[in-house]
Amino acid sequence: MTEHRLFAMEFAKVYPLYVAKAERKIRYLDKLIDELARGKAMDKILRRPAGSS
Repeated sequence: MTEHRLFAMEFAKVYPLYVAKAERKIRYLDKLIDELARGKAMDKILRRPAGSS
């Protein structure tokens, strides 16, 4: 069985990737909150309608 590539990476290389991912999520949530505060409907904001997969 091959080892997962994440486990083969040093923590110093993985950590910035997690920080960047968290920053993207924060920016997305910040934009979502701004749109909701303006009174825009949730189904108009989200990329795909809630409940669909």
